[in-house]
Amino acid sequence: MALENLNNHLNFSGGPGALPEQVLKVTQAAIMNVPEVGLSVLGISHRSDWFRDVVDETENNLRELLGVPRDYHVLFLQGGSSLQFSMIPMNLLHGSKKTAEYIVSGYWSAKAVPEASIEGEVRVVWDGRDSGYNRLPAAEKLVLSSEAAYLHYVSNETVEGVQFSYLPGMSDVPLICDMASDFLSQPIAVDRYALVYAHAQKNLGPAGLTS
Repeated sequence: MALENLNNHLNFSGGPGALPEQVLKVTQAAIMNVPEVGLSVLGISHRSDWFRDVVDETENNLRELLGVPRDYHVLFLQGGSSLQFSMIPMNLLHGSKKTAEYIVSGYWSAKAVPEASIEGEVRVVWDGRDSGYNRLPAAEKLVLSSEAAYLHYVSNETVEGVQFSYLPGMSDVPLICDMASDFLSQPIAVDRYALVYAHAQKNLGPAGLTS
């Protein structure tokens, strides 16, 4: 289909963000032939200098947009954010002999708890189920431990429509946030977090990547 005949409407549902027409045009051309390489983008090696430059540029853009300090790593991983429900406790809870704390504020944060429980002890410090997940806890209502492995929360629950307006947690406990639905929608204090993760599908384009 020619792009001139494409109705590129904005998408306000829980799916991929709409890409600008210019990006779609460049992508369309690159599928046939990347000019400086002479190959389709679908046939270029992931070990090539060209692909390395694409990854480096993407990382630098993220660092600039979010103010990511140089002592923080930027990782591009396969899978969606839900994969991190398992990978985070595998790396930060398993074998630690500590308890991970979770705020359950809606559908997505509730899904993270069972996966973490496989790897170690989990304590839900607040659960909004009884109220239908229509509100968030006040900061002073959270009873937290300074000995926790980490505190995990979801910044914006898309199903219920509740979004944190403050950073929960204690300064001496690693803070982990699933920002899948509001990543790059506003500035964040990256240095207040131990780990932030999000998938490209919500705001950045098509699915298939977590950063």
